[in-house]
Amino acid sequence: MSQRSRVVGVWSVFGIAAVVSAVLVWLRPASDRLSDLHIYYGAARAVNEGRPLYDYVAENGGPFTYPPFAVLLFRPLALLPETGLQVAWLALTCAAVVALAVAVGRGLSASRLAVAAIACGLLVSAPVQSNLRFGQVSIFIVLLALVDAMGFLPQRYRGILVGLAGAIKLTPLLFVVYFLATRRYKDAARAGAAFAAAAVLGALVLPGDSLRYWTGTMLQTSRIGDLASLGNQSVQGMLMRAGLSPAALPIVWAVLIASVCAAALWRSRTLDQHDERVRAAVLVGCATVAASPVSWTHHQVWTVLAAMLLVAAEGAWRRAAGVGLLVTMTLSLGVVLRGLVPYQSWQFVLENARSLAVVAVCLAGFGGAVATVRRRVWLRPVVAVVAALVVLALTPLPAGADPTFKAYTAADLANPRYFYFAAAPGPAPVTFEVRREKTKTRVNGVVGESVAGLRYTSAPGGAARPIPLLSPAAGVRTFSFRSASLTHGRLDALTTDGTVLASYTSFN
Repeated sequence: MSQRSRVVGVWSVFGIAAVVSAVLVWLRPASDRLSDLHIYYGAARAVNEGRPLYDYVAENGGPFTYPPFAVLLFRPLALLPETGLQVAWLALTCAAVVALAVAVGRGLSASRLAVAAIACGLLVSAPVQSNLRFGQVSIFIVLLALVDAMGFLPQRYRGILVGLAGAIKLTPLLFVVYFLATRRYKDAARAGAAFAAAAVLGALVLPGDSLRYWTGTMLQTSRIGDLASLGNQSVQGMLMRAGLSPAALPIVWAVLIASVCAAALWRSRTLDQHDERVRAAVLVGCATVAASPVSWTHHQVWTVLAAMLLVAAEGAWRRAAGVGLLVTMTLSLGVVLRGLVPYQSWQFVLENARSLAVVAVCLAGFGGAVATVRRRVWLRPVVAVVAALVVLALTPLPAGADPTFKAYTAADLANPRYFYFAAAPGPAPVTFEVRREKTKTRVNGVVGESVAGLRYTSAPGGAARPIPLLSPAAGVRTFSFRSASLTHGRLDALTTDGTVLASYTSFN
C-alpha cells in the first residue's frame, strides 16, 4: 500500500469516527445534548433581552461562568436557530481537532500520515469527546493558545490570541508568564494588551455585569459545580477527594501548584531555547490544567497532546509513557478497573490518574532537547514521581474522605434523579437500587418497619453518616444518597436502640 493510500485510509477512519461521534451526541435526549452550548446560547439571548448575565440559569441548572467578553462573542450566534448552531458547532469542533493535529504535526515536522494519526487519537480521547458532547469552547481555547505560543502568527500579532483566549477563560494567562520566561517580551505585552482591551470592551458593553464578575463572581468557584467530584481532575480536586482539611487545603495546594508550574515553565523555557516550541507550549498548557481550581474532562485536551508528543519522542520508555498516558486520557481507569484493586488507596490512584499524570508531565517533561539519554536529566523527576505514587498507593487515605457524599432530604423528594426507586417495603430490612454515573454513584430505596435509622460509612474506620428516612406517602419510608465510590462503603440498618439490624457492603 502506498503512502498516499495509507494517509487517505487514516483520514477516512477519522471522518467515520467524527460522523459517528456527532450522531451519538445528536441521539442524546434534547435536555442533555450540547448542554454547555445551550448555556452559552441562553446567556447570550438573556443579554440581548437586557437581562443580567450572571442571573441567568439554564433549564439544567447551569449558570454562565465566563467573563463578560465571552458572552459578547456569542451574542451574534444567539440570533441563529439553536438547532442550526448545534450542527455547526459539532462540525467546528471536529475541524478544531484537525487544526490541532496539523499544528502539532507542523511543530514536529511530522509526515501527513502522522498528522492523520494524531487527529484520530485526539478525536477518540475523553477530552475531545467531552467537548463534542457538551458543546464546549475549551478546544478552541487550546487551539488559540497553541497556535500563538508556537509562533505561527506574523511577528506583530503574536500574543494577541493568548490574550483573547485569557479573556474568555482565565487559565491561558499562564502563557503570558511563559512569554516573559522565554524573553518574548513583546508577545507578553501584546497578550496583556489584548486581554485588557477585551475586558474593557466587556465593561463598556456590559458595565453592570463586568463589575459584578470582576469584583466577586469570578471567585465563586461553587458556580462551576462540585469541585470534589471525580470529573474535576485538577490538583485541587484531587486534594479535596483525599480528605484534606479546609484549613490545610489552600496551603498545600499553593505549594504544590507553585512547584508544578515552576518546573513546567523552567522546562518549557529550555525547550524554547532549543526551538522545541510545540513541546514547550503543550507543557505550559498542561500546567494550566494542573493549576486551575477546576479541570473538567473537556479542559484536558492539553494532556492528550502531551501523550502524542511522548509517543513521537525518541526512546522506548518515553513512547511507552505516551501510550499509557493516551490510554489514561481515553478510558476512565477508576471506572474500568473498579473492584479489581484490593486497597482503597490504589482505587484513589486510578480515580485520580489524570490529575497525577498531568503533574508527572509538568515535572518530567517530554524528553528531546532537555532529556538526552546521555545526561539522564529526566531520570530524577521520573523517579520522584514514581516514588510518590508508590507512597500514595501504600498509605491509607483518611477513611472518611468522600467530599462528594450527600444524603438527600425532604426538599429533594420531587427530583426523579435522586428518588427513582418506587416499591413497597419487602421482607428485607432495606431494598434499594444503585445507579452509577460518571463521577458519582446514587443509592435510592425503601426500608421495612423494623428499621429505625440508616447510616453509611465510606470506608472502614471512617465516620458514619446518617441517612434521613423520608415519608413521601403513607406506609412508605424512602432514602437516597450519593457517593464518589461505593467500593469500600457500608450501609447499616439500625433498630431503635442503635443495634445493627443488617449491613450492606455489596452494591453491584
